[in-house]
Amino acid sequence: MTPFSELGLQESLLKAIEDLGFENPSEVQEKAIPILLADHIDLVALAQTGTGKTAAFGFPLIQRIDPTSKTTQGLILSPTRELCLQITKEIQAYSKYERGLNTVAIYGGASIQDQSRQIQRGAQIVVATPGRMKDMINRGMVDISKIDYCILDEADEMLNMGFFEDIKDILSNTPKEKATWLFSATMPKEVAIIAKKFMNSPQEITVGTKNSGATTVKHEYYVAGGRDRYPVLKRLADTNPDIFSVIFCRTKRDTQKVAENLIEDGYNAGALHGDLSQNQRDLVMNAFRKKQIQMLVATDVAARGIDVDDITHVINYQLPDEIETYNHRSGRTGRAGKSGTSMVIITRSEMRKIKAIENKIQKKFIAKPIPTGMEICEIQLYHLVNKIKDTEVNEDVENYLPAINEILEGIDKETLVQKIVSVEFGRFFNYYNKAKDLNANDRERGERGERRDSDSSRERGASRNFGGDGSTRYFINIGEKDGYDWMSLKDFLRDTVNLGKDDIFKVDVKESFSFFNSEANVEEAILSTFKDLKVDGRFVNVEVSNNPIGGGSSRGGGGFKGRGRSVSGGGGSFRNKERGGYKGGGSSRSDGPSRSSSSDRSDSGRRGSRDGGSRDGGKSFGGSPFSENKKGKRRNGFM
Repeated sequence: MTPFSELGLQESLLKAIEDLGFENPSEVQEKAIPILLADHIDLVALAQTGTGKTAAFGFPLIQRIDPTSKTTQGLILSPTRELCLQITKEIQAYSKYERGLNTVAIYGGASIQDQSRQIQRGAQIVVATPGRMKDMINRGMVDISKIDYCILDEADEMLNMGFFEDIKDILSNTPKEKATWLFSATMPKEVAIIAKKFMNSPQEITVGTKNSGATTVKHEYYVAGGRDRYPVLKRLADTNPDIFSVIFCRTKRDTQKVAENLIEDGYNAGALHGDLSQNQRDLVMNAFRKKQIQMLVATDVAARGIDVDDITHVINYQLPDEIETYNHRSGRTGRAGKSGTSMVIITRSEMRKIKAIENKIQKKFIAKPIPTGMEICEIQLYHLVNKIKDTEVNEDVENYLPAINEILEGIDKETLVQKIVSVEFGRFFNYYNKAKDLNANDRERGERGERRDSDSSRERGASRNFGGDGSTRYFINIGEKDGYDWMSLKDFLRDTVNLGKDDIFKVDVKESFSFFNSEANVEEAILSTFKDLKVDGRFVNVEVSNNPIGGGSSRGGGGFKGRGRSVSGGGGSFRNKERGGYKGGGSSRSDGPSRSSSSDRSDSGRRGSRDGGSRDGGKSFGGSPFSENKKGKRRNGFM
């Protein structure tokens, strides 16, 4: 990879790059920067969101600007206020050592007079949304007739949002001899029209395959009944206790409804749609960036310009009408080289859309079963145990230990562990123990989403091996905090055990532990390899997951068939709570301990939903068996 120092950038920009901590250029930066510095040309750059496009055009633009002239020389158009402000901040950071260079953002929702005064004081670079830019041109508040450079960032998103005529009007006010740089994730016909009409023989660079999805994103779909979308959404959240996600709905109404339901059910959620005021949008986005909101429910238009690097999941509550829109949705995760997951909740009649999307983005979807209650319980148990293990001891507890020890006198270690875990886990288990299977199948499919589950089918779903397809399901005590994602963990397992390319599959990485599957014929090799295996001085334990929570297993036994050290530290089986296993604490109603009182929920929760976001700050989101029947019943889970 070519370092920044060999791309032709001047010393002041290299110094800013060093201050920002950038080490090596991304692919789009490595391709675009030398071209834009070498010649006064038009350029079309196709690259996914999150690949570093702002720096790819920002550094060359800054180097080509004359800071001694107060004339506006560069115009950057972006689709949303949020992205406009973000680009402005990044350009200002890149140009921190360029004396006299001024960058101004102009966008709707702020004082147009103040923005006009900032431009009049001298703004060599203007970053603008199309609507506000056109308004200021019509009022004579900005002069772009002498600009040298025009950049269209996220061009396809601007055109999808209906700015085609505005962009044509704006570009008609610019000189023909300017250089136009168009950056886009996809190349729909509207973008091609703009390129043909307003660009002069543009050079094209493509990062990845044209119109393809990001390589760091895994695509999954879950087939459910039409009425089961919301319960499925909750199960997906509960299966990923550390989820930080954007949930996409088609309409503003659905967006607000889903967000309100999530807030009422105790999740840290917020809504982002066109009916919110600019102040409400800002509050929601600030809370999301601070991870006070962990599930942001948004429409496609409102989500344009969201640029947060750590989003773990994109959940398509409903599929969009346009395939390009799906590409933009999934591009919100897997950014800056990190991995992410795009999940789709669909009905059986929508299956044909999956194939169409696969053909367009050139990525295959993985068909995934909707998690059963017992699978969720297993994941949440490990999450709780690891959370207890990793909790730093508060030294103030020391003062209370004598009285606590007196109360707990006579309870052996194993029983104590069971009781501690049961305090939080019991409510979860009590709810999901009898939860129905939400997976749609031909026998029970009524397109209205009606369920015809029998007790026996639920029982089979609860007691099956988690492999589900004849494979073996494993637990391993490493996860995201150890630096792994699903791709790197799969590589680690294959290399460590010396397995083939397809021997490891269904890798599911959580914060401090993970699950994976293998064919049964390599089980012995995996377990033997991880017997007393240390990595960086730490034991890595692999154990066969035989559904220790549900009733029985096809492999026999209620516990683990592992050969490593015990992770949970407690004995007993979940099969029979009357026989010394984990006894379920709390009840199925909300009369046990909960995240918030009923008054907190009705006041702050509903107030938060009206404001578009959660108002209860950074509460832990350890997943909860919240009621799928909203008539007064509420199950609460781990704090």
